[in-house]
Amino acid sequence: MSRYPKILKPTGYEPILVSPGHVINVPKVTPVFLPWCDNKILDNYNGKQVLNVGGEPAFAELAILWAMRAVGWEGVWIDTYGKKYRTGYWGVTPLSKLPPEQEQLLERIYTRAGSRSGAWDVYCWNDSNVLFAESKRAGRDKIRDSQRNWLAAAIGEGYPNEGFLVVEWSVGKDPGHGRRLKQS
Repeated sequence: MSRYPKILKPTGYEPILVSPGHVINVPKVTPVFLPWCDNKILDNYNGKQVLNVGGEPAFAELAILWAMRAVGWEGVWIDTYGKKYRTGYWGVTPLSKLPPEQEQLLERIYTRAGSRSGAWDVYCWNDSNVLFAESKRAGRDKIRDSQRNWLAAAIGEGYPNEGFLVVEWSVGKDPGHGRRLKQS
């Protein structure tokens, strides 16, 4: 089983200052996603970019999650704003709980961080491997202080830098000029 799908294979590192003098180099990838150009999506979760992922509408967090699931990982989008765990959005019921082992890990990190705020967007696991991915739109989003604190707390729980991934994504052009894309 590949650790990363091709679209999420890290190409560098994002240095994240978590405390004075302490920088953590987190693997980073800069994928280009296509915009959703089929039907008008009325519910865009307060202005999130809707992307075309294999002919399905998705937010970046779901694009990341679905790519990881395609190579054998389990996982969820940690929707901190909606206080839910998601595997989809339109017509997909959010999860209220995670498997016990994964829930316990998150609770330990939340306790160490002193808050639920700042949890990274995507939480994936397979066997004993864990990966947290943070979705940032290129040129618009930056790592926030609460996310730095959460990263430091997770590292404090014993997870290596390679257990994290910064996904700084952008939107490319739709070569179909508005038609639904067929992606393989």
